[in-house]
Amino acid sequence: MEEKLDRLFKECIQELEKIGIDINNKDIGKIEINISKRNNKRYGACKQEEPDIKSKYIEKIGRRKIVKYWKYNKHIIEISKWVMELDEKIIKNTIMHELIHCMPYCNNHGAEFKRYANYINNKLGYDISRVGNKEEDYKKSNLEYKEEKQLKYKIECQKCGYTFYRQRQNKNFTRKYRCGKCGGRFEVINLKEEKYGN
Repeated sequence: MEEKLDRLFKECIQELEKIGIDINNKDIGKIEINISKRNNKRYGACKQEEPDIKSKYIEKIGRRKIVKYWKYNKHIIEISKWVMELDEKIIKNTIMHELIHCMPYCNNHGAEFKRYANYINNKLGYDISRVGNKEEDYKKSNLEYKEEKQLKYKIECQKCGYTFYRQRQNKNFTRKYRCGKCGGRFEVINLKEEKYGN
């Protein structure tokens, strides 16, 4: 599994170089990739270490001030084990998503992340987005999808109908978050209440 991940990672880097994105330059820093040791629901993660002091900025959230950085010198990409069972195109899509997070100014899903994602999607035919659809990706890989837990909440976009499920729910979810596909508002449905007609 590690050999497969390394091979696909190298393929992704070569593809990025062909379209003019040099992932091995010193501005990006060192990148490590491995398979996550935990059983995660998410596709992957990019953990940043060794912040570049010159890229420091202060973000104000209410009365609090938080020190953040736009650039890091070390990135550790972790890909979930279950993703490695999927079609290689989906694995590479996940790797590309995490590689974008290694770029300066891309450690969130803001404008710079979207700019890189759109460029890579257009040039290389990927489908990089902020969120993935696990059930759909299992179908594309000709694998049977099984829900791990009895999920309590169904979240549905009121604009495009995109649906996903959650075990726990933040009470401010509909106020804080919008659909990653269309920007629409979410509706949260408590599946237990729906089941028992409360």
